[in-house]
Amino acid sequence: MTFDRLAARARALPPLAADLLVAAVVGVFTAADAAVNDPGYRQADALTWALLVVSLAALVRRRRWPVPVACVTGAACAGWALYGHIGELLNLPVIVALYTVAVLGDRRRTLWTAVVASLASGAVALVVGRDVVNPQGLPVLEMVWPLVPLLLGEVVRTRRELLAEYAARAVRAEEDREREAARRVREERARVAREVHDILAHTVSAMTVQAGVALDALDTAPEVSRRAMTQVRASGKEAVRELRATLSVLREAESTAPAPRLDQLDELVAGVEAGGVRVSLRRDTGGAGVPAVVEAIAYRIVQEALTNVVRHSAATHAAVSVTRTGPRLSVEVVDDGPPVPPPPDPPGAGAADQGFGLIGMRERAVSVGGSVTYGPDPGGGFRVHAELPAELPAELPPELPAELPAEGGTP
Repeated sequence: MTFDRLAARARALPPLAADLLVAAVVGVFTAADAAVNDPGYRQADALTWALLVVSLAALVRRRRWPVPVACVTGAACAGWALYGHIGELLNLPVIVALYTVAVLGDRRRTLWTAVVASLASGAVALVVGRDVVNPQGLPVLEMVWPLVPLLLGEVVRTRRELLAEYAARAVRAEEDREREAARRVREERARVAREVHDILAHTVSAMTVQAGVALDALDTAPEVSRRAMTQVRASGKEAVRELRATLSVLREAESTAPAPRLDQLDELVAGVEAGGVRVSLRRDTGGAGVPAVVEAIAYRIVQEALTNVVRHSAATHAAVSVTRTGPRLSVEVVDDGPPVPPPPDPPGAGAADQGFGLIGMRERAVSVGGSVTYGPDPGGGFRVHAELPAELPAELPPELPAELPAEGGTP
């Protein structure tokens, strides 16, 4: 079993059990040193063992009263020295106590303890004499050893405080990410709500005008009334189709703004180029009209793809292509950045797993029966490709929802 596993098991012990274990280990080494004193010096007797018992009993309560325990063990260590005992491990109980003072306290208490312990150790060395307590050198050396456990405890405590601060920062960062995700969801709701308003406002207004014409001509010009009502029916079908397609990603209503069209791609490209990325734009719809909802979705896909290029890649150039081939409108954005793997897409993954940008692209495309693919381009960089219908069918594909999905769901 490795040392790390032993340390982990020791940390998992209850505090009292851990303190008893520490006292037992310290007692074994200290008793062994006290029992075998150098010849010519006082040998262990009842007072020696009494001081040892007091020290070990104090160590059991070291977490609750670290400073008093340090005083008790220090007094016992001084008593051994004054009584005539010498040994390398007789100060082990006070070493553990001083370490506890530092690791469970603060820097100010550690400094005061260091001063008192050093002075006390030096004073004992002067009283007893260098031949007994410090056979290797001057009493000043006896003033240094209490600083070692205090310094070690200070280092351990500082590291724990840093780890706690890092953990708190991680929690705050996670909260910030959640707030950012909620903000992006709100922005997406607002954008879709604006698109709903601007896509449908013109259609509903035209239906109202045509209905008024039909009512006025109902008795005097039935043919005019019939044509007007036919137009109302066609406009109504188109409005319902666009409404269902757009509401598939709607969450809540907000203010209005002009719906984006393919003609605005020049302005979008200019804004991206102002950020330092060159963009080449190819736009060819063959002179044929494209439904407004498809234009808006194509614009949003290009916008999100270019935003990802600016934010998440080191690309210097991006190529945007919007072309119509028969009944399909192809939208493609390719950059020349370094290879980047596509985000994970496990079964059942949601927005929290992939991010809202690519999810938004997919939802928009699927809402009109299209599709989006993305990933590293064989020639380098990243590629986003969308296939959208250039002509919406009379009815939406059967896999599209007829009602608004539940909060947080995807179509």
